[in-house]
Amino acid sequence: MDPDVIRTLRKAGVDTTLEKRFPSIPLRAGSDGDVLASSDEVCGVDREAVVQFTPKRTSELFVGDRRPPDFSAGPTDEYMLFFVLIERTAADYCSCTGEKIRDKEFEQIYGDLRRRPDGRSDNPLFHQVRAALRLYMSLRDVSEAEYQAVLRRLERSARSFAVGPTSMNYVERALTLLLSPAGRRTDSRAGISDA
Repeated sequence: MDPDVIRTLRKAGVDTTLEKRFPSIPLRAGSDGDVLASSDEVCGVDREAVVQFTPKRTSELFVGDRRPPDFSAGPTDEYMLFFVLIERTAADYCSCTGEKIRDKEFEQIYGDLRRRPDGRSDNPLFHQVRAALRLYMSLRDVSEAEYQAVLRRLERSARSFAVGPTSMNYVERALTLLLSPAGRRTDSRAGISDA
């Protein structure tokens, strides 16, 4: 958790409790309209409040040594918001850009974020997902073990949807459900495969 980020968001009118809604991470576009890889600065949008802030690096946001539960059957209620924030960010990215992201690419992005939380990538989706992770971790205490377990579960979910090198089932069968009115609830398990 980062008290400075919490103060900045509250001052701008953003709900930092995450009880009623959670901020989204808007896409950054260049003058040519192409989506830009996110910088260290993050922009959060919560209804009409828009605020830019610079969160700590992911590895600096790890707190404590709390052990995560077993996610083999999917996320527990306590972790659902963490999963949904990540997958909603990915779903929003795909919906807004129209990019065709393959299951294997999602698996790689989640795996890269798990193995190298502060790593670099030219992939704008990698940066969008990392911005969501850093936002959540600025508002909630997350241990390194919890972070690893959540991303390992998402990596496994993307892998379970893959039926070949070009399949896009994770987006088509899971993430798009998060954009439907029913999937906008924070208790939706739409994007998590039980495989």
